[in-house]
Parts: sequence; structure tokens; C-alpha cells
Amino acid sequence: MLLEDKIAIITGGNRGIGAATTRLLAREGAAVTIAARDRESGVSLAEEVRRSGGRAIFVPCDVGRKADVDAMVAATVDAFGGIDILVNNAGIGSGAPLLETDEALWDEVMRINLKGHYLCATAVVPHMVARGGGAIVNTSSILACSTLPGSGAYTASKAAILGLTRAMALEWGPLGIRVNCILPGSTDTAMLWGDLSERDIPMERTRLEQVIPLQRVASPEEIAEATLWLCSSRASFVSGSFVWIDGGLLARSPSPR
Repeated sequence: MLLEDKIAIITGGNRGIGAATTRLLAREGAAVTIAARDRESGVSLAEEVRRSGGRAIFVPCDVGRKADVDAMVAATVDAFGGIDILVNNAGIGSGAPLLETDEALWDEVMRINLKGHYLCATAVVPHMVARGGGAIVNTSSILACSTLPGSGAYTASKAAILGLTRAMALEWGPLGIRVNCILPGSTDTAMLWGDLSERDIPMERTRLEQVIPLQRVASPEEIAEATLWLCSSRASFVSGSFVWIDGGLLARSPSPR
């Protein structure tokens, strides 16, 4: 197993890409803390992991609140004895054009998507240092590089994560901590389909398949596999890197010629 005896925190680890990552890291031997705001889904997933022979706890956490983050870290250390891995996965979308994005919405997107990454990462560093190092995987998006109408706040937060990843990798590399970033593309989760009706989802899926070179959307499990690699010793000399997981979408020119 790639992560035997490792201890991981996965924020937003209760659903979508986060849940797939929780299952995969636990299957590869890691003890996992599922940190999320929704108790019901988090508790259910932790029980599922334990029934499968893994180790997992759920800790309620709003990643944009320092008191919650500190409690999450303390609960992980109390339960498992330390921290080796952090997957900064929790995030929200904005879903509004910039001229319709009021200050409260802007602040909330930045609080969860960007401040949450900062709070969680800085909180785990001392515990990683105590264990001789660790790995942090931040979650950005291909919308950090090529955006869509109505995604201004989301794009700004996800683009900032790229710079934050580089800063963390530079400052914490001498401490034995690797920091990398994944940029998922269209992935089959509730966030992708948003408020589309069940009737409209197949039409939108077909539209996406026509523009993605691999001609399909990703599964959450495919995104989790990239995170697993970055967390494992197989990526032991990888830090400050960005991994695009988009089926080749950003390789496509918008021009037909």
C-alpha cells in the first residue's frame, strides 16, 4: 500500500472528489480525517471506511474559521498521533457575473476557497515537521487558467491558489514538506451539474464531450488518483508543481485555424 501508516486530513472529504479521495487514501493504508460542514454525509462515509477495514473519523469543520481548523487538527492528532498529508479540497462556486457579485459573496468565496487553504496548511505544518515532513495537495481548477462567464470570484480564488502553492513549496521545502496543486477539469460531481435538471444533464454532458479531447468528463476517482500519486513517495521529488487533469481541454485552441 502506498500510504501505509500515514495520517491524512481531507477537507471537503465527504462528497464528490473529496469522497473519492477519502476512499482511495484509506484503501492505500492512510488513516483519514474527513473534515466537512455536513455531518450526516461525513459520519456516513467515515463509517463506510471503517466497515471496509480502514481508519477514519469525521470532524465538523468550516475551513474558513481558524477555531474550526485548529479543532480539526487537534482531533486528528488525538485520534491518530500526527499528520503526514493534507488534501485541501473544500471549496465553493460563485455562480454570478462579476457585476452581480456583491461584497458578501466575494468574501465568502475567498474565505472558503483561499483562506481555507491557508489556514489548514499553516495549521498542519508543525505536526508534519514533527514527523519528518509531509505532503500537501491544494485543489485549484482549470478555471484558474481559462475561465467562463459568471465564474469571476471562483476563478480569482482558484488562480490565487496557484501562487499560494508556489509560496508554500518554496518556504516549506527545507522542512521536508512537498506542496503541489491539482487543477481538475469537468468532473462528474454535483458541483459540475449545478442547478441543471435531470433532463438537461445528458445534453450538457454531450456538449462537454464534444469539446474535451478525450470526449468524456472525468470521474471523481480519476482526480483522486492524481492526488494519491502526489501524496505518495512515488512523487518524492515533486513540489511546487501543478497537475492539470482536464482530458486535454486546455490544449485545445479556441480558434478553428
